[in-house]
Amino acid sequence: MKMSGARILCQSLIEEGVEVIFGFPGGVLLPLYDVLPEFPKLRHILVRHEQGAAHAADGYARATGKVGVCLATSGPGATNLVTGIANACLDSVPMVAITGQVIRPLIGKDAFQEIDITGITLPITKNNYLVTDTASLAKTVKEAFYLASTGRPGPVLIDIPKDVFTDQAEFSYPTRVDLPGYKPTFRGNPFQIKKAAKMIAEATKPVILAGRGVIISGACDELKTLAEKGQIPVITTLLGIGSFPENHPLSYGMLGMHGTAYANKAVADSDLIIAIGMRFDDRATGKVSAFAEKAKVVHIDIDPAEIGKNVKVDVPIVGDVTTVLKSLNKQLEPKKHTDWVKRIDGWREEYPICFDQEHEGILPQMVISKICQITKGKAIIVTGVGQNQMWSAQHYCYDCPGKLISSGGLGTMGFELPAAFGAKIGKPEEVVWCVAGDGGFQMTMQELGTIIQEKAAVKIAILNNGFLGMVRQWQELFYNKRYVATPLLNPNFSQIAAAYGIPALEVKKKEEVVPAIEKAMAEPGPFLIDFHVEPEENVYPMVPSGAAIDEIIHPPKKGVR
Repeated sequence: MKMSGARILCQSLIEEGVEVIFGFPGGVLLPLYDVLPEFPKLRHILVRHEQGAAHAADGYARATGKVGVCLATSGPGATNLVTGIANACLDSVPMVAITGQVIRPLIGKDAFQEIDITGITLPITKNNYLVTDTASLAKTVKEAFYLASTGRPGPVLIDIPKDVFTDQAEFSYPTRVDLPGYKPTFRGNPFQIKKAAKMIAEATKPVILAGRGVIISGACDELKTLAEKGQIPVITTLLGIGSFPENHPLSYGMLGMHGTAYANKAVADSDLIIAIGMRFDDRATGKVSAFAEKAKVVHIDIDPAEIGKNVKVDVPIVGDVTTVLKSLNKQLEPKKHTDWVKRIDGWREEYPICFDQEHEGILPQMVISKICQITKGKAIIVTGVGQNQMWSAQHYCYDCPGKLISSGGLGTMGFELPAAFGAKIGKPEEVVWCVAGDGGFQMTMQELGTIIQEKAAVKIAILNNGFLGMVRQWQELFYNKRYVATPLLNPNFSQIAAAYGIPALEVKKKEEVVPAIEKAMAEPGPFLIDFHVEPEENVYPMVPSGAAIDEIIHPPKKGVR
């Protein structure tokens, strides 16, 4: 049956199980938007800025495990997606970004709103396509979704000229994908797995470093089996939080620049690192040449490009984390590391993650702690980057995967609000809290319009300290308190929320914190709380840039900590 390219695209998306598209229309997309009502299974959500569309698709994908889909017009619409695509690329998020393009005869002529978006996004996508033939559109969509969701997930872009939308072609959706150059390894080399098992059996001070790959692979049960069978301490990356229950006695939190002191000390003193689904990012390793100098390294990852890229590896295992761990666990005998675990427990007692509970003002750590208490640790927490991100990682207890959604590799301010909205659309039955800084919130706060239009019950906590907090912290500690371009003159956020029709509270007193959170939870729809927190509270512990991860700045002793 012959169909227009616009209808072929819509039907192809339905064939891929797409239910939601986050988008913003424009001239070259009008043929597509014109036929969207013919496909009621496709829910289109109008964002207020294309960056919001990409971040919402990202949050949706992380919350559901499905491929997120965003849509933008040519030129500035397409370039506004770039930050969100890069964010998804660095954090291994399955996404298909669809952009409109000028008609084929005008490509390369600098036509109105023409931009080479495939060229721009080449370094930040798994693959991208410029569709020049309507007959190839269905095949392209099939390949794009396959690439985005398999192996190490990531974003794929499809650029479609306006006349490809209007041209007719026979529609037949492919049942299989044939990409000879793309064959992800799933099983893992049996010899390497056997070698890793022997190394684990011989280790006296092993630690597991669990990353987002554990969550993507659905390997949390296998990770728990490995840890419990070998009584091996588990430390996570920022994006690995939730891969291992944080209330488990073998859980020692996050490593790295703002990781727990006891996690960092354990890594520095270990004799074996078992790295699973993580990439040894510089924020996790600190000074690479000084990272875990006493330890041998087993590295399990589905992406061979990550193994040995940053840290020398003794036993590389390329494969799907679930598949590899199942095989590895079968080869391990139960073992205890009582003295090693006691030693790390001693560090945990000496250097706890805590805050001054007697402080008269509102500490941001207290806000996160109370949100955790009131939600019983069951909410999805979505953050951007900066102090709000680190406090959310440190003071909320994540006992299952998918509860922390955050911008890791790219560190994107403004990610939190649209991503929280996308997560809520994907998981409407879940409680979703957006934890934002006052700086990051203002980068995408126009998405309050999307939230109220879609009646999405996102709860928003703004940690309002009147600064670009993390940058100010660096200026305080390393630049003699020269606060250049970090103080913020903020609007009244509760009034802005009210202007959109979203109920809100402004909280300036410590005793108002819990009632405000409880009120937000009781509201059936969205709710915003503007918490006026201590302006110069810092995130601790902290490893200075370029230092080894056990060279830790601890919080100054103030009152009861």
